[in-house]
Amino acid sequence: MFSMKSKAMKGWINWSGLVSCTPRQIYYPESVEEVRQLVKKAKQEKKTVRVVGSGHSFTPLVKTDQWLVSLDRLQGVKEIDTTKQIATIWAGTKLYQLGQWLSELGFAQENLGDINAQSVAGAISTGTHGSGMQFGSVSTQLKALTIVTGNGDVISCSDEENPMLFKAAQVSLGALGIIVEVKLKVIPKYRLHYRSYRMSLDQCLQRLNTFVQENRHFEFFWFPHTDQVQVKIMNQTDQPPTKNSIWNQTNKLVIENGAFWCLSEAVRLFPRLSRSVSRISAKAVPTFEEINEGYLLFATPRLVRFYEMEYSIQAEKMAEAIKEIQSCIQKFNFAVHFPIECRYVKGDDIWLSSAYGRNSAYIAIHMYKGMPYQDYFIQVEEILKRFQGRPHWGKMHTMKVRELIECYPMWSEFLRVRSELDPDGIFLNTYLRQLFGLEAQ
Repeated sequence: MFSMKSKAMKGWINWSGLVSCTPRQIYYPESVEEVRQLVKKAKQEKKTVRVVGSGHSFTPLVKTDQWLVSLDRLQGVKEIDTTKQIATIWAGTKLYQLGQWLSELGFAQENLGDINAQSVAGAISTGTHGSGMQFGSVSTQLKALTIVTGNGDVISCSDEENPMLFKAAQVSLGALGIIVEVKLKVIPKYRLHYRSYRMSLDQCLQRLNTFVQENRHFEFFWFPHTDQVQVKIMNQTDQPPTKNSIWNQTNKLVIENGAFWCLSEAVRLFPRLSRSVSRISAKAVPTFEEINEGYLLFATPRLVRFYEMEYSIQAEKMAEAIKEIQSCIQKFNFAVHFPIECRYVKGDDIWLSSAYGRNSAYIAIHMYKGMPYQDYFIQVEEILKRFQGRPHWGKMHTMKVRELIECYPMWSEFLRVRSELDPDGIFLNTYLRQLFGLEAQ
């Protein structure tokens, strides 16, 4: 008998507010067996299923008018093999919780992105990444995963077991099945020395190779309509943690969020203020240092809502691409005040990874929620496409299947595995059908 905690939904909306839908029902399975039951019932009743994490994807990956599944009741660290340094984790676990739980057990993830609200499964499925040329995306930390397929089968995969499935499932957009459990590579917990300071854009671009090669983590934020950037650097240290100074907390919560929200609202109402606000933001870049555990420093509070597009290009092309984007913003005089985020990621061999086969530079552009973004995003996207750019799956983009086939050498192999694991298309929605070129199926 099918029995599972569920509720009817009046509606669902993602973090940015751009994507909304009205699922018929949302289910909360509490075991792998309940996930199997749900998938089998969906197959029997010819329903489709999408899994929701924290709603931080900007694309309609979750959007459905049928069944939505939350893994919020499948959270926690099941066990840690301290010898092999592998943690077995329920897929619904949120990254901010995972960081704390691993720390209490003496371990940590080697790298993380700058938002920690996502579920483990969501971060893996969309190719979430941090910065640092020594490190790949979160998906490269995977040692194995367990997935419930479209037939209700439970399959495990790794480099040794079902290796083809593993390469497809490491970044899968939730199109292969429901990830229920993952095994992550972990390392003994560590502390990082974080430094933030201002620099001119030209100086930063000239020193990119040095920054990348000499630091564990490096990223920079360029403020449009200015020649200023914020440089962020982190390196491992044995020094004791710094006390949470009033200034650091004030900067993170009041200046970077509260004050910036007020300025953003002003720009939304009066777009001509965008240049001035960008310059104010550049001058307000904090110059400070902090030492703490990695998971406490990677993520920053993001209380000001925005829209985002991000592409990866060859790592060596970062400076050239930024200069073209600078010229583009000057030419069209876009009313944008959000900084452009620039990071580096080590190449990998994951089929749908945007870092597949190449060390990558990631360039992310943002627009404040409620402001026109289409023209700005389209112009920058065209620049990044000319650099053989690949979109971040959780961020906005307009690429069609013909372009994606050219970008991803293993695209056809991924679709073959997808059709084997989910022959009835239970895990597809309209957006994924269009993305994969499966509209007629």
